[in-house]
Amino acid sequence: MIASDYVLELCNVFYTGQVEPSTCMQRMMGSVKTGIILKDVSLTVQSGEVLAVLGSKGSGKKALLDVISRRVQGPTRGQILLNSQPMSISLFQQRCGYVSHKCDLIPGLSVQETLYFTPTKVSGYTKKTKVKQVMADLALSQMANRCTEYLTQSEYRRLIIGVQLIKDPIILLLDEPTLDLDPLNTYLVISILSNAAKKYGTAIILTMEKPRSDVFPFLERVLYLCLGDVVYMGGTRQMLEYFNAIGFPCPQLENPLMYYLCLSTVDRRSRERFVESNHQITALVEKFKMEGNAYNKGALSHTLERGNGMVGHNNKIPLLQGRPSSFYVGWILYMRLLVATVSVRKAGLKQLFLRLFFVPLYFFILWCFYNDIKKYQHTFITRNGFIFNVLAGVSFLGIINTVLIYPAYRTRYYQESQEGLYGGTLFLITYNFVSIPFSFVSILAASVIVYPLVAPIANDPLQDFLFVLVLWACYIFTEQQTMALLMIVKDYLTAAILSIYITSLCLALSSGILRSMKGLPEWLYYLTYATQTRYAAAFLSRQVFLAPELHDPLPYDAHRNCSSMGLIETSNVNGLTNAFCRYASGQAFLTERYARENTELIFSGILDVETNIGACFGFAFGIVIFNMFLYLIPLPAFVKAKFREE
Repeated sequence: MIASDYVLELCNVFYTGQVEPSTCMQRMMGSVKTGIILKDVSLTVQSGEVLAVLGSKGSGKKALLDVISRRVQGPTRGQILLNSQPMSISLFQQRCGYVSHKCDLIPGLSVQETLYFTPTKVSGYTKKTKVKQVMADLALSQMANRCTEYLTQSEYRRLIIGVQLIKDPIILLLDEPTLDLDPLNTYLVISILSNAAKKYGTAIILTMEKPRSDVFPFLERVLYLCLGDVVYMGGTRQMLEYFNAIGFPCPQLENPLMYYLCLSTVDRRSRERFVESNHQITALVEKFKMEGNAYNKGALSHTLERGNGMVGHNNKIPLLQGRPSSFYVGWILYMRLLVATVSVRKAGLKQLFLRLFFVPLYFFILWCFYNDIKKYQHTFITRNGFIFNVLAGVSFLGIINTVLIYPAYRTRYYQESQEGLYGGTLFLITYNFVSIPFSFVSILAASVIVYPLVAPIANDPLQDFLFVLVLWACYIFTEQQTMALLMIVKDYLTAAILSIYITSLCLALSSGILRSMKGLPEWLYYLTYATQTRYAAAFLSRQVFLAPELHDPLPYDAHRNCSSMGLIETSNVNGLTNAFCRYASGQAFLTERYARENTELIFSGILDVETNIGACFGFAFGIVIFNMFLYLIPLPAFVKAKFREE
């Protein structure tokens, strides 16, 4: 494709959107304050050109990019055409690119890995060749193996531009690519973008708030906005001629870009200056509507003459052929996540510790506290506490690991899903393919540490394995529960608190550990059937208290041998003959905790092994399937708005 193949046109575009911050409740009730953000905006830019959109905060620069990319929520009027073809969201996603200065990348990857694991196919290149070329174009070759966390702000900004250039976009939008950069790096970024536009035939539209004079030669076109109105749109060099013609020449030694930006900005330092500048800008807007169109068209004609007039202005823009398959995209996502996890860099080591060693470390601490439990009746409460700490530890660590690892991938998913690269279900499948096996290995190692405390003299591999499976199911459930909350809650700390609260409530009311099943009200007892902790706690209690060492009548402690004295206490508190001896065995303890009636067969009911194992895994994999459907359902606009700036 030659540089004159594509022309993007905006014709009389109006956009109405939100003009003030609003709460989630206001969005749900539809009481958000709206106003006209873009007013009769027209512009033209073609392949190989760089268009700078200039204006102060609130002028509508970002809104313009969102309108072009079809990301806006409010109503729009006017036409957005690419070679006379209406710009649809699918056309933009497949042929164009969008770079936000708030874009986040996957931690733990190097520059080269970040570019290589971009989930898009590269036509006409091998992926490695394209990656090397883009790194060379963006002056990133020297830091190809450097982790993204150690890049300077300029290097990081160039890398996120490179992620889009891998796609070979014909239109590239950039929101404040030089924000907070020093003058040298600002010049470097703009010059690189200008070279990329001419080399690849890409039309680049970027926004700037404080343009410097040294970037003037790299800008073919400029658009000045003030509160949504167009003050000037046309060639950069024709700009001087236009403003000189209407009586606003740029003083010598002044930066023309900044001078006319100040001219197009409302002065709010005093009421008199506000009124005066507002009248002046209104006059400039009306003046451009009457006389400025010739400069815009004239600039385009001049560009067409440079390209020998060979513009396929009415050519249909074909959508990309050979769009990557879901399997290919899923494989790229899986490999990207796996490489980031096992990386020897700081972020990778952190993830590896959390995924593999965090739970075993906690269980080792438990072992240190509980490894000296004796075979006495008074230790039954201690054993009950041990079960609670095991169950609570697995659940809470699942939540903590999720909120420390998952949000970075969620953020990247939201950004890439806006580009149409993949959907939520594919993202979750690949994430689970990495997370679930790691969690099994972690839980297996942790179980090896504490299982001797559960059944020190048992020799049944099946029971050992079932113990591992139940803890694994609890970990998966709380992990997926937190991921579901992070779907709609932006702040990960808020999601963690909410998930911990839900889990704590289930542990306190339905586990039978802190409060016996026997003492629960009828309605709450039946409500516990809907919680995983009921079944997990019942399984663990059976394994602990039916261990062979707890079968025989046990002494209360080293000084009170209840069995030899015949003082085993019954459940009839008023008929006590001994204040210490209460439970003859672990089975008696379970009967008191779980039997609601004297005739209830708890060991074939609430403590049934098969039922509890099946229920634990039913909850775990049920919520995995639920999350896949949850991430498949389109989010409401008021929820998506919370993630737009991620």
